[in-house]
This record gives sequence, structure tokens and C-alpha cells, in this order.
Amino acid sequence: MAPIKVLHGQPTPEELAAVMAVVSARAAAASAAAAARRAAGGPVSTWADRSAAMRRMQAPGPHSWRTSAWAH
Repeated sequence: MAPIKVLHGQPTPEELAAVMAVVSARAAAASAAAAARRAAGGPVSTWADRSAAMRRMQAPGPHSWRTSAWAH
């Protein structure tokens, strides 16, 4: 883990411990989620997710009723 610097203020040791506990828990959760995705055979990251390139359903616009009767 990268070192953490306190830029402003004078935190107490208890406050630093609380921040470090939250940061460590978030890092552990992210690591566990990535391991679960690898074990499930899914993409490791959202950049590698090929389903994002698929076309999504078009949401109706505010004036879509005007063109609803046009031939497709």
C-alpha cells in the first residue's frame, strides 16, 4: 500500500487508525471482488468487458410519439 500523508490538521492516532481501517477494508473488498470475477470467468476489469460494446436499447425521447407511426 502506498504511504498516506496528512496534509492539513493534526489527526489523533485513533483518527488515523480509523482511516487506515476503512482504506484497508475497501482495498480488501476490491481485491476479493476481482478474485471472484476471475473465478467466475468474467472480465477482470470494466475495460476488458466486451458487453459494453453491444448496442443498448434506445430510450424513448420526449417527442418520440411523433415518429411512432412512421414506417421502420
